[in-house]
Amino acid sequence: MKKTEMYSKEELELFEALEKDVDSGSYKPLGKEELESKKAFFKKVAINTIEKKTKKKSLNIRLFEDDIEKIKAIAFEQGLPYQTLISSVIHKLAQKQIKVA
Repeated sequence: MKKTEMYSKEELELFEALEKDVDSGSYKPLGKEELESKKAFFKKVAINTIEKKTKKKSLNIRLFEDDIEKIKAIAFEQGLPYQTLISSVIHKLAQKQIKVA
């Protein structure tokens, strides 16, 4: 996966600025108290992000019976429950790992 796919534009800009400061020698580390404060803040942000990204929501959709039977057959071949397979495909589509024609 490319950096541009993993990180937002803002994150990439922060990384570039940090690299520039380190390379130029102008980087100054934070004091212990400020570092601990920042770590606590970012830990909270990370926990909230993980909770948001892993929270599941129920969705009802209508599919053609023939499509469901074909999906069930594919899921059986892969050793997965068919709803798990459908969820996985939708997740990959949302993450742009599968392209829409």
